[in-house]
Amino acid sequence: MSDVIQTNKLTQVGFIVRDIEKSRHAFAKFFGVEPPAVVDGGRYEVTHTTYRGQPAPKANCLMAFFNVDGGVQLELIQPNGEKSIWQDFLDEHGEGIHHIAFPVKNMDTRIRACEEQGMLCVQRGLYGNAGGEYAYLDANADLKCFIELLENY
Repeated sequence: MSDVIQTNKLTQVGFIVRDIEKSRHAFAKFFGVEPPAVVDGGRYEVTHTTYRGQPAPKANCLMAFFNVDGGVQLELIQPNGEKSIWQDFLDEHGEGIHHIAFPVKNMDTRIRACEEQGMLCVQRGLYGNAGGEYAYLDANADLKCFIELLENY
């Protein structure tokens, strides 16, 4: 088990995409399933999104989720053009794998532990339904991707 995040359970792989409609249909065809619903990231009044430590009321995205065998979820994210870690990735790298996510307990403690390992918390907020919290940590120098921590309430 990771001493840093207190789990080795990979729960999600996230992709940044330009066109969620096209991407969700392509993945659905590949998996042989119906395309999942598209949802937005939620209202700022609920999510309280921060980007690089500052309030980010305009940061949002469209998302679609595929639950695949083995308990791992594939997430498609189409940023809305406003400053966010999602839009940064799209602007700098184009489409592709953005993050791997892990379920955690004690979010603040886990973030501090990651930061002690040289990662930087670059975006954080509540889920659009306020049922939990997410945090993206920049681990690109060592792990070549972002790490997302997910804590369900």
